[in-house]
Amino acid sequence: MGNIPSPIKGSNRLIWIDAARGFAIFGIFIVNIGAFGAPYFLYGGEGKVWSSNVNQTIMTIIDIFFQASFYTLFSMLFGFGFQLMKDRLTMKQVEIRPFLFRRMAILFLFGCIHAFLIWHGDILLSYSLTGFILLLFLRVKRRTLLVWGLSLLFLGTILITLSLFNMRDYLGWINTAAIDQAITNYQRNDYGIILGQNYQDWMYSNGGIGIIFSLLFVFLPLFLIGMYGARTVVFHQPEKYRSILLRVWWISLFLFAGLKLGPYLFGNPLWFSYAQDNIGGAASAVFYATSITLLAGFSMGSRVIQPFVYVGRMALTNYILQSIVSFILFYGIGFGLYSKTGPVLHIGIVLCLFTLQILGSKWWLNKYNFGPLEWVWRSLTYKKVQPLRRSQQQS
Repeated sequence: MGNIPSPIKGSNRLIWIDAARGFAIFGIFIVNIGAFGAPYFLYGGEGKVWSSNVNQTIMTIIDIFFQASFYTLFSMLFGFGFQLMKDRLTMKQVEIRPFLFRRMAILFLFGCIHAFLIWHGDILLSYSLTGFILLLFLRVKRRTLLVWGLSLLFLGTILITLSLFNMRDYLGWINTAAIDQAITNYQRNDYGIILGQNYQDWMYSNGGIGIIFSLLFVFLPLFLIGMYGARTVVFHQPEKYRSILLRVWWISLFLFAGLKLGPYLFGNPLWFSYAQDNIGGAASAVFYATSITLLAGFSMGSRVIQPFVYVGRMALTNYILQSIVSFILFYGIGFGLYSKTGPVLHIGIVLCLFTLQILGSKWWLNKYNFGPLEWVWRSLTYKKVQPLRRSQQQS
């Protein structure tokens, strides 16, 4: 029988990964809060409702620098971490597939609770389902991971972009009936009605073949690219491979600028939005990850990214906490701000809450080894209650 696995100790962690996770949690919240506070992300119409110059500028900045850049970053990091865990299990002679299957099954339960009891925009459910598929790629060659990842990413992008181009005259439709219904239901002080609307919105986003397509052509390729990155030694030893990282940085910056900013030079056509998000978002994710990795190699850079490290070490807890706070702020069962706020206030909420999350995460990690939900996830995964307080010795 193999050894009993144990979590990675703090001294053995790659700090830039935690910083990148924390930065991704910030970027995801910037995008998510607009969808949490109003129905326009799903059903259209934000340009008419939030039509002031200030709001339009904020939405443009979000579209270029945040939209599709941070769930892609988080997805690549997920694949990176998946590979690191596989390597650790191999080193300790632990059966890999049962362990990782159990880890994904527990994440699936977290995703179901989050998606159907809190917010329809959940990504944990998709991550867990994609993680099950990822088990098929554990033993393939490193180059095969990259070929599969890039092939799936470009194939999905080409298919959707061609479809959108053929339907370009019909894009931009605003579903006013769905908007009115969502506003009415989310402002109700009735949890059952809110859950019903939440389920309807989840089905609108993921129903039919939608979730299958997103698993195979969005999340899976990003996970595979992340696994490929973990199979190389470049990100493990950034000081040694600084010249390679700088080349990756320049190439990703060029693609980032060309695909995320470039479309605005041509009227930002809606039919190109999927390519802008999927390929441009992947490029921007690589740019952000590489930037953080390079920053971590300097003393001043390490200090700059340190606040994100605290949040990143408790990424699951902080992600769910953002949804819980947003639920309370926007829905009728709480403060009922749904559809009554705009981008300016949304950014203010994000900055305030994320600052509190930095301070709270730092305080918590000074006392405890893991975030609360990370502790539950780890304890269930390792089938052993993990020591929570820092004074306790980890197994």
